[in-house]
Amino acid sequence: MDFQLSDDQRALRSGMRDLLGAVFDRDRLRAAVERDGALDRSLWRELGAAGFFALRLPEDEGGVGLGLPEAVLLFEEAGRALLPGPLVATHLAAGRVKGAAEGEAVVTAVDGMLPVAHLAEADAVLLVGGEAVRAREARQAPQAPEARELPDGRTLTGEALRAFLAAARPVRSMDPLTPLHRAPAGAAAAVGRVPTGRPPTAEGGRAASERARADTDRAPVGSEHPGADTERVAGAVACTGVGADRVAGAVARTPAHAGRLRFEAALLTAAEQLGGAVRTTEAAVQHARDREQFGSPIGSFQAVKHLCADMLARTEPARAAVYAAAVTGDPLEIAAAKLLADEAAVRNARDCLQIHGGMGFTWEADVHLHLKRAWLRAASWLTGAAAEELLAAGLGAAGPLPRSSAAYGRPVPEAGGEG
Repeated sequence: MDFQLSDDQRALRSGMRDLLGAVFDRDRLRAAVERDGALDRSLWRELGAAGFFALRLPEDEGGVGLGLPEAVLLFEEAGRALLPGPLVATHLAAGRVKGAAEGEAVVTAVDGMLPVAHLAEADAVLLVGGEAVRAREARQAPQAPEARELPDGRTLTGEALRAFLAAARPVRSMDPLTPLHRAPAGAAAAVGRVPTGRPPTAEGGRAASERARADTDRAPVGSEHPGADTERVAGAVACTGVGADRVAGAVARTPAHAGRLRFEAALLTAAEQLGGAVRTTEAAVQHARDREQFGSPIGSFQAVKHLCADMLARTEPARAAVYAAAVTGDPLEIAAAKLLADEAAVRNARDCLQIHGGMGFTWEADVHLHLKRAWLRAASWLTGAAAEELLAAGLGAAGPLPRSSAAYGRPVPEAGGEG
């Protein structure tokens, strides 16, 4: 199997890089920082006109008709450019929300109890995975996911959106380009359960907020309710009836299961992380070439060489994992790709800052923006802990290793036997 990019894929990636260089250069990046991450609707429409959001929609529905491998390439470029906004949610909402595919609508997403990005500017909210799903519920009825409401892919618009916004409150974001709101547990599900013909009201949203306020004390991103994301993943997996089967099989057999959109979102976020890792590697190498100390470029010093080499050694395995997961769509491979991409993005940004020295810590430098965005993405969708739990569950479901393997060329010795 050939995993090299085709000529069309290379042209697609190159075209996206050229587009972003024209419509979102460094001046526009810094302008976005100065306005606290408020979205530029004209930029959003330009992305829509270029097919960024409609890339995977069928051509007969007005889309481009491509797949996840191509989407990953575009999101890698978006991450490289630090493009702000709920790109993943709007991309997933294309075909679900009117105007999302064309960039006329901004769509954000609710993923359990994680903060919601750009909620105040959104025209719709996408419910991903069903925030009411929990592992304990799945254990009680693992074979009957239809017995519980799993609103994966449902959207909140109009009055329902306003009610949800009324129940949410702004929280401090570590990324100056990503304003955040936090909603109480169950708020989206409560608003979404209002029967047809009975429009939700802001009062109803506030009532749901009051009922659940005790469960959602203000906390930094990714630090509240340790293990909650693991529970959501475990619940999503259990609801598919995986048992001893591979998670990927359940995804293929059950397109509407509770985790499908979350896995796609995790993969696209991993692609953004990959783009950030690539960009910080490039910036570190360029600075190491240009900056001189003691009459020599700092890139000639062994310690700096090692840092740059380590950055590349993290980036390329992450690239391979993300590209492979885009081809297979296997949730376990997506989890592994997210783990590797998160590590590459965060650690590369930190090493890039280290190589830039004191200048890297200043507000005028862009390095801190990459680090803060990497932190924020790492806490989104599949967190590190949740991805590790999913991989461990997959290994457990696969059963014990065979007693002999051609890969080793000899039988595996019994415990206590000769090695």
